[in-house]
Amino acid sequence: MILSMTGFGKAVTQFSNKKITAEIKSLNSKQLDLSVRLPQAYREKELDLRNMVSQTMERGKVDLYIYTEAADGATPAKVNIELISAYKSQIEQLSKKLGIAEPTDWYGTLLRMPDAIVTDANDPTIEKGELEAVAATVEKAIKALIEFRTQEGNRLAGFFREKIENIGKLLDEDVEPYEKERIEKIKTRIMDSLSKLDGVDYDRNRFEQELIYYIDKLDITEEKLRLRNHLDYFLKTLETGHGQGKKLGFISQEMGREINTLGSKSNHAELQKVVVRMKDELEQIKEQVLNVL
Repeated sequence: MILSMTGFGKAVTQFSNKKITAEIKSLNSKQLDLSVRLPQAYREKELDLRNMVSQTMERGKVDLYIYTEAADGATPAKVNIELISAYKSQIEQLSKKLGIAEPTDWYGTLLRMPDAIVTDANDPTIEKGELEAVAATVEKAIKALIEFRTQEGNRLAGFFREKIENIGKLLDEDVEPYEKERIEKIKTRIMDSLSKLDGVDYDRNRFEQELIYYIDKLDITEEKLRLRNHLDYFLKTLETGHGQGKKLGFISQEMGREINTLGSKSNHAELQKVVVRMKDELEQIKEQVLNVL
C-alpha cells in the first residue's frame, strides 16, 4: 500500500468556552519541511507538536495551523475584572489627590480603558487541560490527513498499475512482432546490397560471422527481459511496506534506461513509434511518483 504526500486534515475540539481548530495540509517534497502557526499562548507546546507531526508525516511540505475562537453560544469576549478593579482604585485615588469629582458613568469610563475587554484572540491565559486538548486536536487532524493520504494513495496505485500494464502490453504485443520483422529486413537489405556488387568476391563463412555479430548487437532480448523485471518489481513494491516513493522513482529511472536502449537499438520506424508510446506512459508514471510518500 502506498500513501500520497498530498493531503488535508482538520479537527475541531470544544474546550470550555473555546473552539480549538487544527488544520494540517501536506504537499510533495524530498524532505520533511514543517511549518507551524499557532496562538502565542500555545508556544510552549510547539516543540511537542512538531515532534508529533514529524514522527507521522516522514516526508513532504507540511503546514500546521492552530487557532481558537469562541464556542457557539459563548461570549466572544470577556471583561478583565481584575484590571478594571485596579483602574477604578487608581481613579478614586486620583480624584482625592486632585480634588476632582469621580466619574458619574463608571461603567462607560472603565470599559473604555485599555485591555478592559479581552477576546480569545489576545487572551494570554490558559486553562488547566487546555494544552492537552490542543495536542489531542492536532492528533485527530493528523489521522484525518493520513486517511486522505491513504485514499489518494489508492488512486495513485490504480493509476500506476494501469500504466505498467500499458507498457507491458506494448512490450509483449507490439515490440515482439516488429522485432522478428526487423531482423529479417536487416538480413534481406544486407544480402540485396551485397548482390549488387558485381565482381566482388568474399568469404561466405566470414560474412556469416560478421552478419551474426552485427545482428547480435541489435538484439534487444536482454533489454526486454530487464524491462519486464523492472515492471514486475515496480508492482511488487507498490504492495510492500511504506515510504516507497523514492524506491519507485529509482525503478522508474531503470525502466527509462531500458526503454531508451530499445529505441537506440530498434533501427525500425514502427518499433521506434512503440518506444515513444512506452516513454509517454513512463513519463506519466514519473510525474505521479513525485507525489508518493
